[in-house]
Formats: sequence, structure tokens, C-alpha cells
Amino acid sequence: MRVLTWNVWWRFGPWERRRAALLTVLRELRPDVVGLQEVWERDGENLARWFAEALGLHWTWEPSRAPGEWQRRAGEPGTGFGNAVLSRWPVVERAVAQLPAPDGPDDGRAVLFTRLAAPGGDVPFFTTHLTSPPYASAVRCAQVAALVEFVAKRGGGTPFPPVVTGDFNAFPDSDEIRLLGGYRTAPAVPGHVLIDAWEYAEPGAPSATWDMANPYVAASFGPSVRIDYVHVGPPGPAGAGRVLAVRRAGDGPVGGVWPSDHAAVVVDLADGS
Repeated sequence: MRVLTWNVWWRFGPWERRRAALLTVLRELRPDVVGLQEVWERDGENLARWFAEALGLHWTWEPSRAPGEWQRRAGEPGTGFGNAVLSRWPVVERAVAQLPAPDGPDDGRAVLFTRLAAPGGDVPFFTTHLTSPPYASAVRCAQVAALVEFVAKRGGGTPFPPVVTGDFNAFPDSDEIRLLGGYRTAPAVPGHVLIDAWEYAEPGAPSATWDMANPYVAASFGPSVRIDYVHVGPPGPAGAGRVLAVRRAGDGPVGGVWPSDHAAVVVDLADGS
């Protein structure tokens, strides 16, 4: 099973050309399940639906409760902003949990859960997008605690372990990522561990998903860092959900345009058969 997570950078930059580049990468990778962040919806058109129809996938999305920040930044009042899931298999259940907001304006962070009817058994799949300011680690820790509680509630009842994807806006050694894993510090929920799939990457493989080589990122003046993740619960029977391979994707121009300001993370998981 091929899983992908990707922040698609809403409607910033040359978004129409980028949309085509995003689709090209997705078509080449042929993922089974995709967690998307910064998905847009405007005038009845939804980016996730557009991908799903082009690729022959099922889809669902959840708009942010507070999209105002992005609408102001892009000058696009009335345009929706949120998280989405694309799936080769039907979405048989879905739910949403709102995450703690920072002090000040609510930035509308949430986690979207889907249960996917894969041939070998249901797959509990989650995608999220955490608060972004570099100084907001404490907020992200609170968000991760709420996220893991939600995963613990919704991620069971099937031999396949939960898969948690998203843009966490956090360095790999940060408190919030260690808390999410639960194996380098006390877990947010006792007994619940989520393994960072990048632990299985080839040594020296390029890992930065926020990369100064990307012209959309260069103006931030660094550093290059991995802030997008796929986490998986401990493997189920016959190794269901164990990580087979992991790498970046969408990490260069396509048709002369970079698809997003983030690179994607692609993970191949054993289906347990």
C-alpha cells in the first residue's frame, strides 16, 4: 500500500500551473491513499475532488473552521481551506476533531479521520496540519496530545495499524514529534506509539520537505528541514502496516514549475497478506 502526504500550498503562487504539476506527480506515483493539507474550495470547485476525478479515486475533505488568515494572505475572501483524503478504496467512515487553538485568533486546526475499505481489511487513516509559527511548540504539543487521543479512539478495530499523515510544522527532534511517537518520551496516551516512517529511510536520503532549493521557500532563508510526516502504529498480524520504503517526492520542478512549497513524503506499507 502506497501512502503519501502533501501540503499543496492552497492558491498561492502560480496555482493553476502548480495544480497541473501536482496532478502529474500524483499520477506518476500512483498512491493508494493521500493525505492533503491546504486544499482549497471555491465557487463549487474543490482541489481534492479535481484530483480524485482525474485519478479515479474516492475523496473527502474537511474545511477549516477559521480560514480567514489564508483568505487575507491570498486576497481570496470566500475561498475554503482545509484537509482532504484521496483513496483508492471507499471511505466507509469519517470523523473530525478540532485541535487546540493558540492564544489570539483561532487558526482553525483540525484532524480528519477516514476508515478505508481496503481489500485486506479496513485502514484507519488520519491527516492533519498543525499550527505553524516557529515559537509555537507548546501549542503543537497540545495539538499532538489531542490528535493522539483521537487516534486512540478511532484507530482500532482492524488488524491494520493507524496511519497518521500531515504537515506538523515541527523539526524531527522537537517535543511535539517526540510526543507523537511516544517512544522517546512518555506517550500522549499510555500505550499508544506511532512510528515515524522516516526511521526506515535509506541513510543519507534527502529528507527536507521544507527545502531552500525550492524557490518558494528560499525567501524564508532557512533552514531546510523535514516538517511533513507519515507515522504508523506498530505492525499488525503478518506485518500489516510495516514500513517497506520511504522517500521524498515532488521535490523538483515539473514543466518548469515547482508543484508546492513543500515536498511530499511517500511511504510503502506492507498490506499483511
